[in-house]
Amino acid sequence: MKQLVVLSGKGGTGKTSVTASFAHLASLDENIRAVLADADVDAANLELLLAPEPVSGEEFRGGEIAEINPDVCINCGDCIPVCRFDAIYPPADETPAGLSPQVVSSLAHFVDPIACDGCAACVYQCPVEAISMHDQVVGRWFFSHSRYGPLFHAELIPAQENSGQLVTLVKQRARLLAMDENLDLTLVDGPPGIGCPVISAVSGADLALIVAEPTVAGTHDMQRVLETVNHFGVQAMVCINKADLYPEGTAAIEAFCRENNLPVAGHIPFDKTVTDAMVQGWPVTAFAPDAPASRALREIWQKVWQQLQEVVSS
Repeated sequence: MKQLVVLSGKGGTGKTSVTASFAHLASLDENIRAVLADADVDAANLELLLAPEPVSGEEFRGGEIAEINPDVCINCGDCIPVCRFDAIYPPADETPAGLSPQVVSSLAHFVDPIACDGCAACVYQCPVEAISMHDQVVGRWFFSHSRYGPLFHAELIPAQENSGQLVTLVKQRARLLAMDENLDLTLVDGPPGIGCPVISAVSGADLALIVAEPTVAGTHDMQRVLETVNHFGVQAMVCINKADLYPEGTAAIEAFCRENNLPVAGHIPFDKTVTDAMVQGWPVTAFAPDAPASRALREIWQKVWQQLQEVVSS
């Protein structure tokens, strides 16, 4: 089984469009059976191009928050000064702005679940043991059937943390299915940037394809994500999206890749057909196979698949 993760140093470079096209192109090859994973759980949108039909879904719990039992609380206020995050409020007759009425009690102190960091300092400070820690639902993960194969994807509740853990869960589920059914490829649409979700997405990958755009920010962020990939010993390739819009920037990326022995899988030209395909909810390679972007993506996919096979066999 081979694992390919598609990354980008910043959002908006076309990473998901490339991944969706790869999923389509892999499905056309009778020798490739793939499972797909959307690891961009903070803003998952691969499903918009794959039209998945959900099979199952489960809650994802991560991290703990403090809760105060109003029947036990004596309103001594000892918990307030030890909370470094100002998450504990005294009894209130009205709900403070921005807080849900469900967490407010007029009879006892209460905790803002958004502000609480789960440090449990208040638990140890409370003289009557009125405070306890409880895990919380921070997102959901799904298993679906898509146009181009089984898809694992998830959504993190806004303002919640532990996205790295949710990415790990999504990838683990995809890997287990690939092993159980002896599939050839796990194709991962990774998150942008260099943070914990990216580290989770890169972990265990055989090859990373970095989608870059020829801008100052795009080039800088490509170099940053490459440092992350190299740190974990994962081989990488680069493809340049909208390469014809700024030839000087494209040349700078190519020069950097030559200096660092980094293979360039190819260039994708600026093509309005890509936008048309996204509006209709299709990968561009399926929506308009003869479009300039589609032709470029087919060539890039062939190079990436060949490189992936060589990496795994070595």
